[in-house]
Formats: sequence, C-alpha cells, structure tokens
Amino acid sequence: MSELRQNIATREWVIISTERAKRPSDLVDESRVRTDTRPIYSEKCPFCTGNEAMTSEPTLVKSRGDFSVRVVPNKFPALTADRPPLRIGDDHHRAITGFGIHDVVIEGGTHNRTLALMSVEELEVYLDALRERSLQLARLKEIQYVICFKNHGVSAGASLEHPHSQIIGLPILPNLLRARMSDAMAYFEQEGCCVYCRMWRDETACGVRLIAESDLFASFIPYAALSPFHCWILPRLHHSQFFRISDEEITDLARILKETLARIYYGLNDPDFNILFRMAPTYMGQLPWFHWYISLVPKVNRAAGFELGSGMFINPALPEASAQFLRQVKLPGEHVTLPPIASLIG
Repeated sequence: MSELRQNIATREWVIISTERAKRPSDLVDESRVRTDTRPIYSEKCPFCTGNEAMTSEPTLVKSRGDFSVRVVPNKFPALTADRPPLRIGDDHHRAITGFGIHDVVIEGGTHNRTLALMSVEELEVYLDALRERSLQLARLKEIQYVICFKNHGVSAGASLEHPHSQIIGLPILPNLLRARMSDAMAYFEQEGCCVYCRMWRDETACGVRLIAESDLFASFIPYAALSPFHCWILPRLHHSQFFRISDEEITDLARILKETLARIYYGLNDPDFNILFRMAPTYMGQLPWFHWYISLVPKVNRAAGFELGSGMFINPALPEASAQFLRQVKLPGEHVTLPPIASLIG
C-alpha cells in the first residue's frame, strides 16, 4: 500500500506511491548524452580555457596545480549592486530595488568534466571557492542571505553546458528559509536537540537509506524524500552556515560529494540535477537549532498538477530501494557486491 511520510526537519509530507512504484533502474534515461562524451573544448564557450576574455574579470580565483576555479560576475544577473536596496511602493504594493550580488563559479576550464568526474583535490578547490566567496558576501551589511547552487542540464535550469555553479547574495530572507528555521526552532524547543543532528544520528545508525558516509558527513536519501534519488549531504559537526566550516571539513566534504555525485552520474547516466546549499542567514552566528546541509535533486521525474495544487509531492520510488541502488553502482576502479534490492521494492 502507498503511505504518507513526513520529513521531521521540514515538516513536508510526501506520498510514497508503492502502488505504482518503479524500480530505480526504470528511472535511468539510457538515451542521455553524458557530459564526458562532449568535446573537451568549445571555441564559443566563455568558460573554456583560452576564452577568458569572454567573461568579466574574476572576483576570486582558487587554484591547485593546473586546475583553477574562477568566480566571475554573472553576465545576465538576476540582481545587481549598482544601487542600494531601497524599499519602494506602499502598504499594498511592497518592493525593494533589485540590489544583490550574482556570481558564476566556473568549475575549471574543461568543457566535459562535471563535479562527479573531478578528483577529490579539485573538488576541494571548488568547495573552497564557494566557501570564501560566500563569506565575502556575508560580510556585506546589505546581504542577509547567501545561496550557493548548481543547475546541471536543461531540465534543471542550466543555460550553458560548461560545468558551473552560481552564488547569489540577497538583501532579504526567502520565505522558504523562514519556514525551515521556524520548524527547526519549534523542534528544538519541544525535543531539546537539533532536528538535523537527530537525522544524522538516525540515518547513520539505521543505514538503510545511506549512500555514503565519512568521518564528518553522511549522504542519504531522506525517509520522506520528495522525489526519486533526492538526497541530502549532512555534516556531523553542528554548524549553521557552510562558510564557517574548517579546511578539514572541506577535505572530507570533497570526498563524500565526489562519491555521491559519481554514483548518481554512473548509476543514472548523468541525469540533470540541482545542488542547493542550505544555511542560516548571514547576520546570525552559530544557532543551536539550525544546521546547514546540501540538497541534491536529480531530475528524473516531473511535478504535475497535484504537486502544484497541493504543495505535496508523489515519489514513485521507495527511498530505501533508491539508496541501495546507488550503493550498488560500480564506480570506475571499484568492485561492489551487494544483495539484490528486490526485497525492498516488492
């Protein structure tokens, strides 16, 4: 039978549709052209090595050896810093001038190497660039919230093929963040602990929804995942903001991010996906009730009328089966032998 599950951190309900459940392998698009099959260089791509003149001067460059991550102003920004955030309108029409910072993070100069195909050392450079630039934006008094995100593929919102991420600094707090923080605070007041720390302990102890685990991080598909293979990467150490983590955590995060993305890349044939770094507002320090994390959402099915009308999602894949499917993915140079997943999907 189908069941409704609730995420204890976000309070979101999801229908796990076991009546029409699909095997994880049924969600793989075998016709997709993978990133590593593209040309290594495109003369028209502004992000490829040798085409640096096509972009603005970088605001930040991080390098190790011959690998570099460049942070540049977005050529078509959603928001700009050319005027201050002024409130305009009246009691019934609220608005703020379009102040903000919008950066592009160019993930190396190679056209056909996405994050899943990078080395751990290269991912450290990438994460270090996100951390440092986020901290720079957080120090601006006009910026209240920083969001780091990646759109991979057309259905995830990417307009350019070359692997890249984005960082936006906002002068306001999005309502979704307010709701997440309110829910986390309510849980802390009721239970006396951080709900995200509780989830880390529960998921690592249970293990059935784990994808990968390291000393400082765990990647898993939540009990109430909103969509197939929707996973979280959650730190063991309690921090409220990603840009406050240590170099040791950056190194460990690079390892688990690579393994998680590689299992999705090879297991699901390089699907489109979104990566979101969720954290507390810039002006808040360490909060005992809020915990930063990464949400990784492969685009292997579509929302429709029910989702738009109700705000709920229908997940046709059992989270436990999806997690085990990813654990079974054989990565290059790796030998994996695990029991079949048939018992989980019926």
